[in-house]
This record gives sequence, structure tokens and C-alpha cells, in this order.
Amino acid sequence: MAINFKQIADDFKHTNWKDPGTWTFAPKLLVLVVVLVAIPVAGFFGIWQGQIEELEKGLQQEETLKKDYLAKKTQAINLDLHRQQLREIDTQFGALLKQLPNKSQMDALLVDINQSGLSRGLQFELFRPATTESAREFYSELPITVKVTGTYHDMGAFAADVGQLPRIVTLNDISIEAGKDGNLSMDATARTFRYLDEGEVAAQRKATKGPAKK
Repeated sequence: MAINFKQIADDFKHTNWKDPGTWTFAPKLLVLVVVLVAIPVAGFFGIWQGQIEELEKGLQQEETLKKDYLAKKTQAINLDLHRQQLREIDTQFGALLKQLPNKSQMDALLVDINQSGLSRGLQFELFRPATTESAREFYSELPITVKVTGTYHDMGAFAADVGQLPRIVTLNDISIEAGKDGNLSMDATARTFRYLDEGEVAAQRKATKGPAKK
């Protein structure tokens, strides 16, 4: 059946849009199509779009929760390994801490340093521990100004003996000069360390934080 477009155009032209009862088939069909299209569009923007956005947020949250779960699962699987590593670190730290003398052992350590030089035939012209220590977080540092004379071999042996002491001692700022008698003169700063007791650590932390604000 041929469509009479001219007739349809005349129907639209003479349609009284305010009186639906007089509409012909073509205007009625047009209005029906508009209504059928408008309802889904209005539903999408009014209801479905919000639900779709909530669904997308839910999917993103699900992905985040999956990643968190996998990360925590990995931590749980490696928990025993982490605990073992922590125990090893504590053991190593304890071994290092034992190489630091406490306050009562410092005098004996100074004697050991002095004896290390004398046993190698060195002559001490100066052995002067500092009057004050430099405190750190859990240990303090004591510099000792040293000046000895002797042969190059004896000085090397003395440095090796100091390095093998059961306590940590380092030789710093070493300066060696030749003497008139054929021997050498060495100026150095020996640094030894001791760990602070609980009271000293607390006082050090308090000093680091400064006076409490009123």
C-alpha cells in the first residue's frame, strides 16, 4: 500500500493539538512514538543512571577489597617468615649491643686500649679521654686523644689489636710524622662507645623533645 505523504502532511497541518479527540491516525501515531521513547529516556536519567553509577562504585569497591584481601593474605602467609626475620634482627642487635660497654666497664676498656699500645712497645706521650661524652639515642661516644711514638710495624700492630678488642673502638684523624730518632709519632683520636642505661635513655629522649609546653 502506497503511503500518501501529502495527506499525512495535511493531517499534521490541520491538526488541533489542543483537542486530541479530533486527531487523525498520523498525529496519534507520532504522539505514541514520542511517549514510548520518552518513558525509557526519562527512566534512564531519573532512576537507572543513579543505579548504574552505584553499580560501578560497587564494582570499584569490590576490586579494592580484593586487592586488600590479597595483600593481607600475603602478609598472613609470610607472617612466620617476618617473625623469624625479626628474631634474627633482635639477635644481631643484641650481639652488637654487647660490644658496647656499660658505664661501669668504661674504665676497664680504657685500660685495655692503653695496654694494647704498651704491649707493642709504643710510648704514650698523651692518653686523654674527653671530660664529657656525646650522647646519642641509645649510646654515648667518648673520644680519646692519643699520641704515641714507636716503629711503623708496632703502630700497625697496635691498630690491629684495637680493632680486635671485644668492645667497639675506632681510630680516627690519624696523623703520622717521622721523629728525629728514627721512630714515628702518631696522633689519633680513639673513639669508644657505651650503651646508655634505661634512666639515661629516658633523660636523653626528654632532652631531645625539649621542655614541655605550658
